[in-house]
Amino acid sequence: MESINFTAYTEDLKQIEAIKAFMKALKIKFEVSNEKPYAPEFVNKILEADQEIKEGKGLKVTAEEFDDLWK
Repeated sequence: MESINFTAYTEDLKQIEAIKAFMKALKIKFEVSNEKPYAPEFVNKILEADQEIKEGKGLKVTAEEFDDLWK
C-alpha cells in the first residue's frame, strides 16, 4: 500500500462529505486531518538558518553561556 498526501480546498461540509463518499466508493482507505502546514515564511527562515550554519556563519555558544541567558 502506498500513502500520498494532498490538500483539498473545500467550500463547505458537503464537499468534504462528497470526497469521503468518493474514496469509500473506490474502497480507498483514508484519514482526514485538520493539521495546518507550517507557514512558508517560517519554513524559509529555518532553511536559510540551516544553510548559514553549513557555511560556518553560526554562533557557537557554550552550555554555560546558554544557561546564563535564562538568568
